[in-house]
Amino acid sequence: MATGARLARTSDVDDIAALQIRAWRHAYEGVLPKATLESLDADAFATQWAAAILDPPTTRHRLLVALDNANGIDRLVGYAALGPSTDPDSVQDASTGELLALVIDPGATRCGHGSRLMAAAVDYLKADGFRSATTWMFVGDDPRREFLATCGWAPDTAVRELEAGEATVREIRLATDLETS
Repeated sequence: MATGARLARTSDVDDIAALQIRAWRHAYEGVLPKATLESLDADAFATQWAAAILDPPTTRHRLLVALDNANGIDRLVGYAALGPSTDPDSVQDASTGELLALVIDPGATRCGHGSRLMAAAVDYLKADGFRSATTWMFVGDDPRREFLATCGWAPDTAVRELEAGEATVREIRLATDLETS
């Protein structure tokens, strides 16, 4: 039975880091260079997530986790990071939030965890005074795009390229109006 979503705790950071590596290796095989995926460092990720919890960049940054309670034991199956938008075209607009990450364990997809985590993220964004939100995704990540579309997110006109080891990857930005969701 799924238990839903809550704010992350420092005791979650090792599980978040391990999940991040599993999810990235699964979702981005063929997108990111193999060497980049193999070099992912769980300790470094855990340190970064702990810092995000203990000393967030602003009071409007949040890290949420999704839990599944199988056999009476809570298991972390996803996480979402959110905060004010850092995009140059919206950074001056304090009403635009950003879904910085939404990651579900590859073995726990299509069980409702993403939907519960997205609902909690939207609730926190609204409570923090954001009226709209954006997120970035790799071009060609059709499962993510389909999921986000069902949640009311749609591409806008923004595109960016990121260096990822030996490769350059292209991302598109999606946006949603939080006042209508």
